[in-house]
Order: sequence, then structure tokens, then C-alpha cells
Amino acid sequence: MRGEDTNKGRLFSYIDLEKRVRPDQPLRVIREVANGALRALSGDFAALYSPIGRESIPPERLLRALLLQAFYSIRSERQLVERLDTDLLFRWFVGLGIEDPVWNATTFTKNRDRLLDGEVAAKFLAAVLAHERVKGLLSSEHFSVDGTLLEAWASPKSFRPKDGSGDPPGPGRNSERDFHGEKRRNDTHVSITDPDARLFKKGPGKEARLCFMGHALMENRNGLIVDAVTTRASGHAERLAAIALVESRADRPHPITLAADKAYDTADFVMELRERTVTPHVAQNTAGRRSAIDRRTTRHPGYDLSQRIRKRIEEAFGWAKTVAGLRKMRHRGLPKVGWQFTLAMAAYNLVRLPNLLAAPTP
Repeated sequence: MRGEDTNKGRLFSYIDLEKRVRPDQPLRVIREVANGALRALSGDFAALYSPIGRESIPPERLLRALLLQAFYSIRSERQLVERLDTDLLFRWFVGLGIEDPVWNATTFTKNRDRLLDGEVAAKFLAAVLAHERVKGLLSSEHFSVDGTLLEAWASPKSFRPKDGSGDPPGPGRNSERDFHGEKRRNDTHVSITDPDARLFKKGPGKEARLCFMGHALMENRNGLIVDAVTTRASGHAERLAAIALVESRADRPHPITLAADKAYDTADFVMELRERTVTPHVAQNTAGRRSAIDRRTTRHPGYDLSQRIRKRIEEAFGWAKTVAGLRKMRHRGLPKVGWQFTLAMAAYNLVRLPNLLAAPTP
């Protein structure tokens, strides 16, 4: 017989969220690893909060909610909170019961900012990599490094002379401003919206944008990001960040390899790597110049292998910009932008884990 389209209310409802999530849901593996990493950070969380006063949003739930924001391309914290209120899968992943109230969006944002003080994003990335199910997937000898531009949340109109000269802003919240023909440089101009952003262009013939630069270090076995840092955009930022990222991993008796693109093919960068017992598997740049990489390095088959694998780091950058919302930064200031970029790299690793852990070991 035909069923009736009527809504019958119930006095009691018993819903077990655990049973509502199917056994093969990829978020189960991600949640297991994320919870293990968060338990390892319990001491760091305790140091950020006062022992007295009202209870705040648990930092573990904050981070799990921010991971969902990256996984499902949610544009703002307000939309994330609204989704948490109606989505059972989101409630299960974060740790909210079916009847638990959802936080106010403003309260969520203020509690999130507290995590900036403890560098929680970088510690969470390290804790994920140290998980017992993850550390066996990592290589300790072969790495790749690269950088990507992160467009700042600031308009070119906000880039004005530091000395206050120039035409005053026009009326209205988005007034017209003609800066064509004006020489604008980072040493004479600054963005009044985000002073940490720098005017930078990707290459000749490209438009200049206010941006930051994100840098990532990838291990070459499975292409997982093992470290990340964000800097102001400049022509030397990539090479300086690469040295800083590989420094802690070069302190070992046997040499490691570091693959990179042509932008890293400079004599001083290659020399710095060799001084740290790091073999520079850098792509040769022979366009009108002599490469700093010679046959001592390129004759080995490992060099060609590193050059093929290093391109996988672009997959992390592409995922972060198309899925995790880093096409244009949501925050202003270098600390917040760096926090968002590092957390996105940790989220990328977590997204990769269900398939990597399910694959048979060789």
C-alpha cells in the first residue's frame, strides 16, 4: 500500500551516531589517526588554558571541526557551525552527541585563535606523522621541497606609499583608484589591509599580487608532507625556507637527498646543502647560464628518480588550493596565514591515509 507523507513526532528518539556511520567510511581511519595525534598534544593544550574559569570549547573538537572545514571545502566558520548543527556525520567526527548544542560562530573563532599561541598546527602535523600507523609510511632519506604563492586577503588598492603620499582614498567602501603607471615597490609601499603581504609575481609577464609564500617538505616514499612553513614573498624565500626545513633531518651520519626545481639551482644553495651532508637533487637550469649541479650528481639513477617524484608535491599544493580553501587566504597576518597553511598540509596527509593504510605492504 502507499505510504503516507506525514510527519509524526516522537517523544523519545534513540540514535547511536556510531551505527549511523558505515564501517568503510574513510573518515573512520582519519578520525583514529587524528585522535591519536590529539591525545599526544594533551599537555600542550593544557598549557594554553587557565585551570579556573568557565570551560571553553575543547581544543580537540576545535581541531577536528577545522579538519572537516578543509575536507569539505567549507568557506567560513559560520557555515561550518551551521553544518555541524544538521549533519550527523560531522557531529560524529567532531565528537558531539545528537542532542549536544553547537557553538556560536563567534565563540568558535575566538577559541580557534587561542591555538595560534601554542603553534598547535605544526605540533599536530608532527603528531600525525609520529602516529604508529603512519611513521612506517615515511622515508627518512629522500625528500623534496617546493614553494607556492598564497594570495593574501588584500586588494591591490590597499597597497599604498608608506610615507602617506599619493591620492587619498575616495568615498565609499570600494572606491576607484587608478595606479597604472605608478612605481610600486615593497620597500616604499605597504598594504594597509595586511601589512605582512608582499607584492610579488610568479614570473615574467605575470601579474603582481599581494601574497605570501608557503613552503613544504615532502618525503619521497609516499608523498606525505613532513614539514611546512610560511614566509613573506621574496625572491630568496624559497631557498632560505628549504634550508630551514631540511636542517633538522640532515643531522645524521648518512647523507640524505633533497629534490627541487630549477629555482633552487644556485651555487650558494647547493653549497649550503653539501655542507649539511645533503645531496642536492636539484633540476638543472641551463637557460643562458651554467648549472650548479654537475655530473657528480646527475650520473646516478637516483637523481632521475628524485626528479620524477618531486613533482608530487604539487598535488599537495593543488589540493590545498582547490579543496582546503587556500586559493585565497581567509586570514590576515603572517602568523594566521602560516597556521592555516600548516593545518592544510596536515589535512592533506590525513586525506591520503585511508588509501595508503589499506594498500598491501610490499
